[in-house]
Amino acid sequence: IQGIGAGFVPEILDTTIYDEIIPVANEDAFALGKKIGTSEGVLVGISSGAAVWAALEVAKRPENEGRNIVVLLPDTGDRYLSTPLFAE
Repeated sequence: IQGIGAGFVPEILDTTIYDEIIPVANEDAFALGKKIGTSEGVLVGISSGAAVWAALEVAKRPENEGRNIVVLLPDTGDRYLSTPLFAE
């Protein structure tokens, strides 16, 4: 995914502050980023598509039934306007 996963772990990363890393395929992040823009009217990028995809996967878990899931959208879609993400 463009902008995610630089291939190294920064020394300042505190791995005690998060519970897990959820892998997301490029295709899933791309498709959901596009869907959010076209169906919800929120201009997001591929990283946001990945974040929402992971949040939806967490929400599907039985232990999370009936719970609220909060996700932060880490980018905007303006840099992707001239890319296939928003091409029709």
